[in-house]
Amino acid sequence: MPFTAKILLLGSGELGREFVISAKRLGAQVVACDSYAGAPAMQVADAFEVFSMLDAAALRSAVERHRPDHIVPEIEAIRTEELALLEAEGWHVVPTARAARMTMNRDAIRALAAETLGLRTSRYRFAESLDEARAGAAHTGLPCVVKPVMSSSGKGQSTVRAEAEIEAAWDYAVANMRGDRPRVIVEEFVAFDYEITLLTVRSRDGITFCPPIGHRQEHGDYRESWQPMAMDEAVLAQAREMARKVVDNLGGHGIYGVEFFVAGGEAIFSELSPRPHDTGMVTSISQTLSEFDLHARAILGLPIPEIRLRGPSASAVILADREAGAFRYEGLAEALAAGAPGCEVDVRLFGKPVTRANRRMGVALAMGETTGEARARAAQAAGRVRIVYSS
Repeated sequence: MPFTAKILLLGSGELGREFVISAKRLGAQVVACDSYAGAPAMQVADAFEVFSMLDAAALRSAVERHRPDHIVPEIEAIRTEELALLEAEGWHVVPTARAARMTMNRDAIRALAAETLGLRTSRYRFAESLDEARAGAAHTGLPCVVKPVMSSSGKGQSTVRAEAEIEAAWDYAVANMRGDRPRVIVEEFVAFDYEITLLTVRSRDGITFCPPIGHRQEHGDYRESWQPMAMDEAVLAQAREMARKVVDNLGGHGIYGVEFFVAGGEAIFSELSPRPHDTGMVTSISQTLSEFDLHARAILGLPIPEIRLRGPSASAVILADREAGAFRYEGLAEALAAGAPGCEVDVRLFGKPVTRANRRMGVALAMGETTGEARARAAQAAGRVRIVYSS
C-alpha cells in the first residue's frame, strides 16, 4: 500500500492519538510506540510496539525494524543519546535530536533560554541534594517553586512558602521525577497576571504563530484552556520574538509549544515542548488547522497556510478520581447537547485503558460568542461526562 511517509511515534498518549489521525489523513503510515499495550495512539495507528522509550537497545531495534522516514517523539522521557546517534547515522528525528535532548530536562532548556539566548526568565537554581535545594530557595527567595527537571503533567511540582517546607518539596519532586537522576529546579515564584502557550510552527515556509492560548492549571497540570487570549500587542510581540529565537536555535520542522508568564506588561519565558502541547487541544475546535494538523504538515514538508480562528473557543479536561481497570462513560449525549446554534460543542475521549486519580481521560471543546461563554460551555460539557466505575 503506498504511503506519503512512514512515521515512528515515540509515546502514544492522547496528543499522539490526535497527531496520528492528522498524519494518516495526509497519507502517512504510523507505528505507535509506548511502554504499555492499548495506549491511545496505538488504537488508531497502522502498527504498534511496546517497549520503554528509555531502553536504547529497544529503541534502536524498533527504528531498524520499521525503517521510518521520520522519528517523532511525543514524550520527554526518551533515551535521547540514542536519538542523537540515530540522527548522526542519517535517520530523521523530529524536530531534531538536539531539541529532544534539550527539552527532555528543564535544566538544559532553561540554561539555553536564560544563559545562551538571554531571554527573560524567573530566577532559578538547580539542585541535586536537599542542601542544594535549600541554597536554591535562598537564591530565589520565598515563595519558590520546586519541581523535577524531568516530569510531565505537573508531577512532583510544589510551591514552598516557608523554609520548613523545602525538605518535603524535595522529597516530593524526587519521588515523582522521570529518568534516573535526582535533580530538581528551584525557581522564583512569579506572581503572574496570566500565562499563555504560544504555539510556534517551524516549517519549510519559515515560522508561523498560532493566536495565543490562555490556560489555567491546578497542581502544575492544565485544567482548561481558551483561545484567543486577550493580551497587549506589545507583550505578544515580546513573546513571539523570544519564541522565534529559541525555536530557531533548536531548529528542525514541527510545532513547538512555548509557555510564557505575563506579569506587569512583560513576557517571561517559562518552558518549551518540541511537539503539540496539551493546552493546544483547544485548537481542535478553534482553528482552521489544529496543532496536530500543523505538526503533521510541517514534518511532512507540506505548506502551512494562514492560520485562522473560527471563533472564541475553550477546552476543559475530563478527569478520573481513582484507579480502576473496569469503567465506562455516561453522559456523552448530555455533554454534546451543551452546544447552541453557532456555538458548537465536541468531546474527545482518549481511550486510556485504566484510570488513575486526576488522570486526564478526555476533553470537552466548545465555542461561544466570547471566550468567557466558551469556557463556561466547555466546563459544563466536561461536567456532564461521568466515569462510572465497576464495583
